[in-house]
Amino acid sequence: MENMKKQLSAQTIAIQGSGWGWLGFDKSTGTIKIATCANQDPLQATTGLIPILGIDVWEHAYYLQYKNVRADYVNAIFDIINWKDVSERFAKASC
Repeated sequence: MENMKKQLSAQTIAIQGSGWGWLGFDKSTGTIKIATCANQDPLQATTGLIPILGIDVWEHAYYLQYKNVRADYVNAIFDIINWKDVSERFAKASC
């Protein structure tokens, strides 16, 4: 779990400009993958992954509280994620 958080954080923080960091389910392999999408590009349409968890890194999501320190926002988001909901999304996607 900690390794996944580190990888998802690193890839999400590295997005140039606005976009999303994702955990997505790959039906063809039965695995969860980390992906990023620029701007408003949809995960499923661009990667084929089923969305399990999304982290919004458009400035409107974090600027008032975190200013331009995206890394602090992304690292803090894990404290408020509803992991029960994420687990339910995974269960539905993997059926």
